[in-house]
Amino acid sequence: MDKLKVCHNSHRDEYRDPFGAVPCGETLRLRLKLELNEDNSNNQVKCYLRLWEKNSHERLLPMGEIDCHEKSGPMTRFYEVQYRVPKEPGLVWYYFKIVIGERVFYYGNNEDLLGGEGALYEGEPPGYQITVYVPWHVPRWYREGIMYQIFVDRFHRGEDSLGESKGEKGSLYHLDWYDTPFYIREKDNSIRRWTFFGGNLRGIIKKLDYLKGLGVSIIYLNPIFKARSNHKYDTGDYMTIDPMFGNQQIFRELVLEAKNRGIHIILDGVFSHTGAYSIYFNKDGTYPGLGACQSKDSPYYSWYKFEDYPDKYESWWGIETMPNVDEMEPSYREFIYGGEKSVVRHWMRMGAKGWRLDVADELPDEFIKELRSAVKEVDDEGILLGEVWEDASNKVSYGQLREYLLGEELDSTTNYPLRRIWLDFILGRINADATHRRVMALYENYPRESFYSAMNLIGSHDSIRILTRLGEAPPEEGLEEGEREEYRLDRDARKLGIKRIRLITLMQFFFPGVPCIYYGDEAGLEGYSDPYNRGTYPWGREDTDILYWYVKITGFRQQYGVIRDGDFKSFYLGEDIYGFIRENSRDRIIVLINRSPHDWWEGEFIPRGIEVEDIPWGMEGAIDLINPDKMIEGRGGGLLRLEPLGAMALYMNK
Repeated sequence: MDKLKVCHNSHRDEYRDPFGAVPCGETLRLRLKLELNEDNSNNQVKCYLRLWEKNSHERLLPMGEIDCHEKSGPMTRFYEVQYRVPKEPGLVWYYFKIVIGERVFYYGNNEDLLGGEGALYEGEPPGYQITVYVPWHVPRWYREGIMYQIFVDRFHRGEDSLGESKGEKGSLYHLDWYDTPFYIREKDNSIRRWTFFGGNLRGIIKKLDYLKGLGVSIIYLNPIFKARSNHKYDTGDYMTIDPMFGNQQIFRELVLEAKNRGIHIILDGVFSHTGAYSIYFNKDGTYPGLGACQSKDSPYYSWYKFEDYPDKYESWWGIETMPNVDEMEPSYREFIYGGEKSVVRHWMRMGAKGWRLDVADELPDEFIKELRSAVKEVDDEGILLGEVWEDASNKVSYGQLREYLLGEELDSTTNYPLRRIWLDFILGRINADATHRRVMALYENYPRESFYSAMNLIGSHDSIRILTRLGEAPPEEGLEEGEREEYRLDRDARKLGIKRIRLITLMQFFFPGVPCIYYGDEAGLEGYSDPYNRGTYPWGREDTDILYWYVKITGFRQQYGVIRDGDFKSFYLGEDIYGFIRENSRDRIIVLINRSPHDWWEGEFIPRGIEVEDIPWGMEGAIDLINPDKMIEGRGGGLLRLEPLGAMALYMNK
């Protein structure tokens, strides 16, 4: 095996064409390159493509030897097979079987399962993935937009900061908007009293011009329906806006005012569980009528999964205030999306442009497909995106391979995998080569429509504030609660964090996909995980350096269409430089990121990860969008220099 050289690189067209995910029924060309040696050159060689398709047995397709201009010597051979993918969507896995004389070898995916160049094995290898999908269209308003996530209680107070209610019994209200949020817990760590700051829908209306100035065209709201908590993921009544936030009339006003500014509203759909203190479960009898917890005669009883009625029931992650529902129960499906007066249809008719599905991996595929149909029936330009923390193309949950990106479920997913790649690179956990390979794995596995519409987030209500993370704050696991609450980056650490924010957000806003700003990140908020990552927006106390940077990069995305829809190529240079190209028939932008504290320069730099001839390295006439006054020269003796923790976005008009 040491003397046999084999190559298949799924990221290169000469080995796999077309690249990446393919529509149902399309023909795929796969090639394998063999470099024999004197010991085996006289033996008969046979190559096979081995396949596993959805709902079918393994297939073995013979490959034919072909003439190829890329042969490097008389002992180099190329083998090819034309493979028509299934007419039904799903995943296909493949590797190669090589028979030389009496010996059998296998060539499959690399050990990291990242695609690209694989490896030779003596036994059965890991396979390459082909995502086979039904073509679909993601609305342009979403795919080319800029998203802003708002945790409503913490964004801005309207004129009447308490709305129509002062919250549930036992709630506490912060008079000082700039207080640090906290929890009052029971001994079992459950929440005893919820604290509120008074942010509401009218507060958002008052700040729509600010959001418009930031380039925002999509607002994603954390849950706004009636619930006891401040986060509202324990839904009490899907048909009622929480009185602390406003009412249906105010929601309608928000939708119309946003629309006048070219901004669409997406709601958070929490459909895998409800609140225990809801009209449906009614654990403490707050609501009139019979809840599931009060009587088996309740119209909602069949929605829930009781183990020992009424005290023991299945709940979300064991949190008793969030009982799980049986999503496939017919009356529940009718209530959420099936009926004309269902939750999904009602709020879309009120102006919501789509839904973000909370914990999509806990919702059955059939449920998501039917919900999607309901969305599109109300508004064919409506959007359905899902919370997924892993590669959404091959996500397995509860032992089942999910079908999120096959064209019949989600339009988009939360791109936590890409966030993880960027953070690992910026923080030095992986080098530029690994960054490139991981990005390419996502690019290969996702249908182009998914890749270009993924919700590219850096911060969220479920993660440590990005500035805290990039400033290398101490791991919160080793801190006491009071230390977590009071911790703030010192001057040097904050300065480091801000430099890194520039790098990671430059990637975020120039990458394919929909960039999402978590409220307050653009203003320099810090904070460990919940509740400290849910502090109030610091109106009047913003970090203007960070805010101006966000305005700058959102402006680039609005100004240059190539950033929104241009083709994408990824590459790397050495350990510390990651880069990518966006280009179309008119424009080209080359982004270079130096995550090192040392500067970098080179006269004629050679990219790794893609073919040199694919990259137009001539820099004549290029402008660095980040530093437009800086002279850029190309190969004619000039130098390109990346400063420590610096970046370039080289723009060229063709």
